[in-house]
Amino acid sequence: MAFASPHSLCIILLFLLPVCVLAQTSQNISLNSSLTAALDKNDSWKSPSGDFAFGFQQIEAGMFLLAIWFDKIPEKTIVWSPKGGNLVQQGSTIQLTTDGQFRLNDSQGKQVWSANLAGSGIVSYAAMLDTGNFVLASQDSSNLWESFDEPTDTILPTQILDVRSSSLVARYSETNYSNGRFRMRLDSNGNLVLSTVHFPQTSPNRDYWSANNNGGGFQVTFNLSGYIYLEAENGSILSSITSFKASTSNFYQRAILEYDGVFRLYVYPRNNSATDGKPMAWSTLSFVPENICNSLIDQQQVEVSGFCGRNSYCIQGDDKRPKCDCPPGYIYSDPENKMNGCKRDFVSQECNGDQDADHFDMRLMMSVNWWGGDYERHNNVSESWCTQEKKDHSAIRRNPRRKFTKPHLQGT
Repeated sequence: MAFASPHSLCIILLFLLPVCVLAQTSQNISLNSSLTAALDKNDSWKSPSGDFAFGFQQIEAGMFLLAIWFDKIPEKTIVWSPKGGNLVQQGSTIQLTTDGQFRLNDSQGKQVWSANLAGSGIVSYAAMLDTGNFVLASQDSSNLWESFDEPTDTILPTQILDVRSSSLVARYSETNYSNGRFRMRLDSNGNLVLSTVHFPQTSPNRDYWSANNNGGGFQVTFNLSGYIYLEAENGSILSSITSFKASTSNFYQRAILEYDGVFRLYVYPRNNSATDGKPMAWSTLSFVPENICNSLIDQQQVEVSGFCGRNSYCIQGDDKRPKCDCPPGYIYSDPENKMNGCKRDFVSQECNGDQDADHFDMRLMMSVNWWGGDYERHNNVSESWCTQEKKDHSAIRRNPRRKFTKPHLQGT
């Protein structure tokens, strides 16, 4: 058997090497390319390093979400999806058409979403970048559309938010990617704020946290050092949003406005040798506000909803995460989503005078209040007097005693 000489083998390797390098650094997606949502395959467009992927993720039985995710970790954590989080059926497609349009069609061929390219130019190719940014580019490599300009609830290192950018809108729940009840935005005065929204719309309702920069903010920057900060147009830092940092060379990072209204910075070790004592999982590095239960207290605007739904109250656990509890005699309206409030777990009784007072009792709840819901206040009254009052209110034990309208809102 004849073998190639050592010299010819070296020549072959020298010619092959540049080709391999080129394949790693350039993975453009050509026109007339598409992906299909399917149960039996997991096709996606990956970034050169393989850190990120673009494609369909199955969220529930037979239903898929078009998304970008971290592809090298088991969780496949999603960092972007089209606004609204619409799920599509098996057989739906995302296609970069021959004329440069980027469209998501459902299994019946109906358009669900498309990239807004109005007046942008002619798209020549698409690319999934190692930053986590998916771009549609022209022949001269200018970005005509990019996912970084249309964030959902997450930002990544190198990404910025400015007055012209879309704001971050929290998802509805941990597993429901439709729009939720909280929003992060840089307003027209340059103030960075977190606010509740007029759900189910996404227009801002009431601010519950701000960066305290008194205006003048130009953009929010998430830099490669892991810092997130608000800066002025001249580049000066007005306010630090996160209090800790981690190296992006050792950790995957993401900052997300979560469904509970808290903006958190997470890190995930890239490998076992550079964990810095952290588990191979997402760990919270920093978050704002410090206590959202207290941040959402509003004694003036009765109709503003807080973190928890009706007839429930918000407490912050030892893990610094908020949760919603029900008062005695109430149960969760939706056990799968405890933010949806509570409902009565007893048969309502009529109160027809003093003789019926024995049918009612008082339940003591320490350090709980429903802010802004009191409609009457009474001095020098007893518990027995409260039980003789009609059923459609609750009382709070403080001086003076107060009656509260139902449903109970903004409980803390």
